[in-house]
Amino acid sequence: MTSGKSQIAAVIILLTAVFLFSLVNDNSSPGDRGVVTKILPIYKKTPVEESPFLAVELGAKAAYVFDIKNSKVLYAKNENVQLPLASLAKLMTALVAIQNIPADKVVTITPEDIKKEGDSYFAVGERWSLKNIIGLTLVSSSNDGAAAIASAFDLAVGRNESKDFGTFVDKMNETARDLSLTQTYFLNETGLDVSYDLSGAYGSAKDISKLMIYLFNKNPGVLEVTSYGSVVINSFDMEHAATNTNRVIGDIPGLLSSKTGYTDLAGGNLSIIFEAGPNRPIAITILGSTEEGRFGDVKNLVSATLKSIQEIR
Repeated sequence: MTSGKSQIAAVIILLTAVFLFSLVNDNSSPGDRGVVTKILPIYKKTPVEESPFLAVELGAKAAYVFDIKNSKVLYAKNENVQLPLASLAKLMTALVAIQNIPADKVVTITPEDIKKEGDSYFAVGERWSLKNIIGLTLVSSSNDGAAAIASAFDLAVGRNESKDFGTFVDKMNETARDLSLTQTYFLNETGLDVSYDLSGAYGSAKDISKLMIYLFNKNPGVLEVTSYGSVVINSFDMEHAATNTNRVIGDIPGLLSSKTGYTDLAGGNLSIIFEAGPNRPIAITILGSTEEGRFGDVKNLVSATLKSIQEIR
């Protein structure tokens, strides 16, 4: 009997202790005590989604991805570092020609024009419209074409007895300053290396994207030809078939413009604008990759861009 009473007393003491402990640890106000409250479920925080660009592996020294419509940088790697441009210089060659050479100017190929390194699509004495020679120069990255354009400027504009307008390359550098391309300057119109340690043109990935975007906005027709894998372009004297130097055009959806560059000093460069969706142009520039690696680098950035935009939606 005594044992049973002892057990009951122990239970009462235990319950009292639990009750007192709950009162001591109760943070609610006195008026709230004793009110039955609803226990809310515990929600786990989901981890923040990682940007698709974090998974991109690039061989390029510098890269820049820019959403033109929303004026937003999507990705950047050493975007302001000054690097050799190689034939990306021809984007400025095209712009300066459009802005400074009369549209009806007939460009005649001289012996000096076809002495440049690389292909020779041209014949001495062959006559071209300015629009067509710019188109062939861009799509095939023709050094001869760039030289002929520069010669046409120097003859038509730069050599004036009453005023010194400077050379074509001078005008390229002046235009770079006007467009606030702070890391960009040119030693020639082709981008060809001047020597084993000096490039014909220098600039940054950000600058080249700005230049490409400027051309795209101001003169979209000039860049359209660079979105095709192959083209036929006529001079006044003959027909020319040319293959685009960008070999992965078919792998880039909605491609609007494209320009390659490669020299020993520059390595592989590539700048494009493509549509990631309706009215959603994206500019991508990579510098300092390899001759083959530049294409894979841009394709990887295109893929990451598309994933990034889909996640935002």
